[in-house]
Amino acid sequence: MRKISFIVFSTIIISLLSVELTFAQQDSIVKKNPFSISCDLMSKYVWRGSDFGDAPSIQPGVSYTKGGFTIGAWGAIATTFNGYQETDIYASYAYKFMSLTVTDYFFPSNTKTYNFFDYDDSSTGHILEVSLAFNGLENLPLSVMLATNVYGADNKRINIDGTKGGIQYSTYAEIAYAFKYMSVFMGTNLTNINRDNGETGFYGNYMGVVNLGVTTSKSIKITEHYSLPLSVSLITNPQAKKIYLVAGISF
Repeated sequence: MRKISFIVFSTIIISLLSVELTFAQQDSIVKKNPFSISCDLMSKYVWRGSDFGDAPSIQPGVSYTKGGFTIGAWGAIATTFNGYQETDIYASYAYKFMSLTVTDYFFPSNTKTYNFFDYDDSSTGHILEVSLAFNGLENLPLSVMLATNVYGADNKRINIDGTKGGIQYSTYAEIAYAFKYMSVFMGTNLTNINRDNGETGFYGNYMGVVNLGVTTSKSIKITEHYSLPLSVSLITNPQAKKIYLVAGISF
């Protein structure tokens, strides 16, 4: 009788341990992966109203999120030989409907030699930007963003004697509103430059709208469990008198 009781008791304990282990394994699977990866294939790389590379662009990204903090890297590689390249590293903090982001843009084409670790103000291909964004509310799909270059290869001020001065602290603001089937956006150059001294602007040569357009998207069903996101944007730059029709797919 004692032997039978011991066997029954042991069976119950083993069963409970098995159930606990199973739930523990399920919990570890259910937990969200803090890493996120993506890759976009774009017909053209247009950023804030400017065309970068005049070619199709492959744009990979990776990020790690913990609580409200996110760090990540993003890149753009033109598909043409010796085409445009960009590699950015960023860190952001999101709280409720606001987010603060510091981005290190790296443009190898802005340097004489490809040196990622060159942060000298006179030769670097890096631009450090600080941006603040309002990301909208559940019943208000409106987003607003303000971004300023604070260091690096920003356009320079020109002194009265013709010598280069400090950076312009080029500033860009954008507002966007998401409707049911599309979103509209408008971006503005807020940097006032002195054209009489020969200065040129990072976003445009005078204050005003440089990025105006509309984006719509749909999912293309590939299999029963997978659909491919497709987006199309019509973008105009009133200052540059340019218009772009850009398509992209995301993985």
